[in-house]
Amino acid sequence: MAVAADRRGLTITFENPLPDGRQSVDFTAEYLRVESPSAEVQGHGPGQKRLVRGKEEVAIASLDPIGHYAVRIGFSDGHSSGLYTWETFQTLALEHQERWAAYQAATQSS
Repeated sequence: MAVAADRRGLTITFENPLPDGRQSVDFTAEYLRVESPSAEVQGHGPGQKRLVRGKEEVAIASLDPIGHYAVRIGFSDGHSSGLYTWETFQTLALEHQERWAAYQAATQSS
């Protein structure tokens, strides 16, 4: 796991390749922030996901390992309640295109 020099990106290297063959994935801080697995963003049940806007300039302020199963990412906007498991990172990598397109469409339509 490596944070970009400008703190606006994170590279995750997986122990085993993803189903699409990638061993490592680069995430933007913005994508990780708007897809945070926290209840604040995802809600407490299906259909409760909150649209998070204005995070184009957000940076990664801190990374705190939670055992061997997750990482808490602290962002420059103060958000730090999401726990990113390795499974979460895999899902965010594999579904990036669909999730990012849906996010962009939602921010443009509302």
